[in-house]
Amino acid sequence: MKKDLRIIFIGTPDFAVESLKSLLEAGKNVVAVITAPDRKAGRGQKINESAVKKYATAKGIPVLQPTNLKKEHFLEELKSFQADLQIVVAFRMLPELVWNMPQHGTFNLHASLLPNYRGAAPINWAIINGEEESGVTTFFLKHKIDTGDLILQERVKIISDETAGSLHDKLMYLGGELVVKTVDLIESGAVHPTPQPESESKEAPKIFKNDFRVDWNKSAIEIDRLVRGMSPFPTAWSLLKNNKDEKETNVKLFSIEIVEEDHLAPGNIALVDKELFVGTKDFNVKLIDIQLEGKKRMSIKELINGFNFEEYSFSKI
Repeated sequence: MKKDLRIIFIGTPDFAVESLKSLLEAGKNVVAVITAPDRKAGRGQKINESAVKKYATAKGIPVLQPTNLKKEHFLEELKSFQADLQIVVAFRMLPELVWNMPQHGTFNLHASLLPNYRGAAPINWAIINGEEESGVTTFFLKHKIDTGDLILQERVKIISDETAGSLHDKLMYLGGELVVKTVDLIESGAVHPTPQPESESKEAPKIFKNDFRVDWNKSAIEIDRLVRGMSPFPTAWSLLKNNKDEKETNVKLFSIEIVEEDHLAPGNIALVDKELFVGTKDFNVKLIDIQLEGKKRMSIKELINGFNFEEYSFSKI
């Protein structure tokens, strides 16, 4: 097996940067990077470069930013790098013309223990569903998304107060290590991919706004998992209703705590000793860290002096 494979790295967000960094620190030969096109963002519509582009540019690695992955010009440019292997971390679906180009194919790093949690949001759904463990998987790309033959997996425990943010970071660093191990296997000729089990598996579809709206008629543990699974982004939310004029304010919920006493009706609010409680199907939850529409994120202790919560309740779905 040829050593020092010529590698093209494909990815966009911070999660992918750690894998690229790990490859370079391990002395792997990354000859080019493919990432998302620059986009205008913010009030000033400033050009926003992807995290992967910023890192690759700083390291002097050529960067390709195709808008169409099937265009002949892009495919010819890609061929010119004569890559032996491609690695994908957090990028959109690739056409076969791209993933089948290198001699040793293309492998993907996915933030779950495949075949479970195929899809766009594996980290969020693992916490929402109350899983006790997660992990990262490398696999060779095939036509159907996240279904290719497995190469390596690493597992990690999901702790009781885990958030999407904390699990993201754990899997990001673990993923960087696994990508390097996978390249080592391919370079040495010791890689033995295995087909994914055909058993029924849990899915991780893209998350839409109504997926992370809090339903106060659900149990406290379900609501706690939703809040943690959406924190810090895209953030669980609810509507705070003024009981006098029926006006509603959007509220983001970053952290809560289950309290097994003095049960309120679902969505009802109680302010006790400068702490804010909301009723659910079974127990109360204490709100810790929230953000009112048009305001900055803050703790309840910061909020209660300037907001009369006693006039409000949370709207039920």
